[in-house]
Order: sequence, then C-alpha cells, then structure tokens
Amino acid sequence: MSNILVVGSLNADLVVRAPHFPGPGETIRGEDLQVIAGGKGANQAVAAARLGAQVAMLGRVGRDKFGEFLLDNLDANNVDARFVQRDDSATGTAIIVVDSSGQNSIVLSAGSNGHVSPADVNLAPFPARGLLLLQLEIPTPTVLRAAQRARQLGMQVILNPAPAQELPDELITLTDFLIPNESELALLTSMDVTDVASAERAARILLARGAKNVIVTLGDKGALIVDRNMSAHVDTYKVEVVDTTAAGDAFIGGFASKLLESAGLPAYAREQTGALHIQQAVQFGCACGALATTKFGAQPSLPTRDEVEDLMAK
Repeated sequence: MSNILVVGSLNADLVVRAPHFPGPGETIRGEDLQVIAGGKGANQAVAAARLGAQVAMLGRVGRDKFGEFLLDNLDANNVDARFVQRDDSATGTAIIVVDSSGQNSIVLSAGSNGHVSPADVNLAPFPARGLLLLQLEIPTPTVLRAAQRARQLGMQVILNPAPAQELPDELITLTDFLIPNESELALLTSMDVTDVASAERAARILLARGAKNVIVTLGDKGALIVDRNMSAHVDTYKVEVVDTTAAGDAFIGGFASKLLESAGLPAYAREQTGALHIQQAVQFGCACGALATTKFGAQPSLPTRDEVEDLMAK
C-alpha cells in the first residue's frame, strides 16, 4: 500500500540548451533536442520514490508514444501507475529552454492533464493517514476535490501552488503545508517578495486565509518556514548549478519523504515533535533541491537517498 499519493500532471519535456533565452522575434542556435520525463506531479512522485517512499500516481496521459514513455518511466522508478488513465487527448508536453547559467524558461501544453477530473479522484483509493501531494498543472476543481477526500481520511495535504494562480480559500484551509516559491507567493498575496523578511510578511497573509504552515522555497537562499507561532530560515547547500528544472519538485519529494516519519503518529505526538521535525524535513528537502540542480533534465536529476545523505554528511 502506498503512503504517498500524488494527484497531478505528467508531461513529456522537450528540452534544449541555448546560450540565452531568445527575445521577441529572435532566432538562436541551441543544442540537440532531448525528450525527458517530466510534469510537476510525476516529478514529485519519482522524487519521493527514489528516496524510499511508497508512491502512487493519479493523472492522465494520451494514447500516444509520449504517454507510453511516461508510464514506462513511472514503472521504472517504482511508482504505482494503476490510477493513471489513458485518453484520446495528446499527452501533456512542456517546451523548456535552459540557458548557460542553468536557469529555465518553460511553456506548458496541458493535453490530457487538463482532463483529470473530480470523478477520477472519487474512483481512486486514497491511503488513510498518508500524504497527498498536489500541484496546479491539472484543473483546480480536481485539486480541491482531492484535498477534500484527503481531509476526510485523515491524510496530510501538501500543495505546491505552481504554476502560480489564484487559489480558493477552501483549498488553502484544507492544506497542511503550502509550499510556494517567491514568485508564486508574490502572486498569491499581491505583494513584492524580494527577501526573507518580505517572504515572511507575505506568508502571514496566507496564514490569515487559513493556511496552517507556509514553506517558501528561496532557491540558493534555502527555505523559510512560517506558522502562527514562529518563523525559521533554513539554509541550503552550495553546489555547482547545471539546470534548475525540477529543483522545486525535488525539494517537495524530499520534504514529503522525510515528513512521513511522523505522518503515521497520533495527532498529539505530531504536535510534540512538530516544529523540530518540520525543520529537519525542510533541511532534507533543501539537500534534494540542491542536488537536482547539479544534473541536466527534470527526472534524471532527482537524487537517491544515499546521494542526499552523503551531501548532508559532508
């Protein structure tokens, strides 16, 4: 039985390296095109599975070669794909340009991801007392329905609000851990987020809307944990950056896998160990995110537990 369920997207990433991002009307030369397994949902599922969690994925792909490729990839990474349906839409794709500094620019085509429905969620078994991972590359009503079912079953809900968009208050209230990056936090709160102090102020707006814990990923500045009683800044690890694609997904997979150590405890026990354990899970997630930037591509960059523990030990 899986202890993490991911309800989200699966994409075929069409990736090319280039010296810089092209401007309007500009044509530049890039390196050879690569097709790499991606999608925020699938990335987070594979990230957690590589770290030892038992993970199931719910989503949709098309009846095309990309869909077959993505399902084979989940199987190869020990992710249970029984709840990934195939339909007559094209499989979701992402066109990704990676510049010489490792930063990326992404255009999404939703394809089958746009057809993941509340009915799909209602038909799938949810692991009681496990974790639910959500993102926003599938329709928001589906994300909301998944959060509602998880709450009914006593699961903890982790929401990565990406791509950035407005959220209904009910979804925020149902989320145990809301994990935006700086730009997503800025959109959600209509505030400028430029440093740790402004990130904390913006995070407290989300707490006022019903969020229980807000964890802001800050790239090479680490992460910020904010709840109603405290805030804590967690540093990350210095590495040589090759490609930032899926670094945020690696963080969430790592955070979730570490958080599982307390997910099955009774509520009173989680409260007693809560703040310290959350900080440890964030530190572990930072190590995962840092390692993901040292390799090219989304899922090929996601680290194993041995790699993460080795980095943290050093």
